Amino acid sequence: MAIKITEECINCGACEPECPNNAIYEGGVEWRIADGTTVKGSFVLLDGTVIDADTANAPVSVDTYYIVPNKCTECQGFHEEPQCAAVCPVDCCVPDDMYKETVEELMAKKEKLHV
Repeated sequence: MAIKITEECINCGACEPECPNNAIYEGGVEWRIADGTTVKGSFVLLDGTVIDADTANAPVSVDTYYIVPNKCTECQGFHEEPQCAAVCPVDCCVPDDMYKETVEELMAKKEKLHV
């Protein structure tokens, strides 16, 4: 499943550079599928919505750093554990129960993001 950042986030920013998918954004910053990936053109989100990879999307959070579930692969295919959780000084990077995915699904997502 994807990782989420809880309200306990202290906005230290340690997690952002660790994400191999560029799925972590500072609060209030718009996100794009194309950021840090090789995706071009149309992309199908987890909810089935089709967007252009370069489309700017509304921030998931305005107060704290956040993780875009459509880009989070729990670092599968890159590292043995989610790097955001490994470096977080307040342990606020936790599994997001709203996005349950198998390792196979996470690996398939990785392949879609990094062709």
